[in-house]
Amino acid sequence: MVLAETFWQVIWTMFVFFLWIIWIWLLIVVFSDLFRRHDCSGWAKAGWSVFIILLPFLGVFVYLIAQGQAMGERRMAEMQSAQADMDAYVKQVASSADPSEQIAKAKGLLDSGAITQAEFEQIKAKALTA
Repeated sequence: MVLAETFWQVIWTMFVFFLWIIWIWLLIVVFSDLFRRHDCSGWAKAGWSVFIILLPFLGVFVYLIAQGQAMGERRMAEMQSAQADMDAYVKQVASSADPSEQIAKAKGLLDSGAITQAEFEQIKAKALTA
């Protein structure tokens, strides 16, 4: 009998702990969305913050109901912007320039003394094989 009570106490404690973690996560999500908004004035942000701090459960749930769809749209826009930035960066870094441009740049470096003749030949051979 004692074992059963202990088991269910552990299960209940784990359940409460899980709900507490979800609650903290919800607060972080709501506050991060609130302070990232560009369509909301500082007074509105302060009002929402006071509402969420004074009446936490009601404040979070009202914010989620009122702004839930807009939260998703803002998050999607942020992710698309980040993906576009990453794609642009990858294209910039991984752009395979025209072999003649690579050889011309290497020739400029050779003429300035930044690289040796052997290094120039390596760059030239790599550019022509790519």
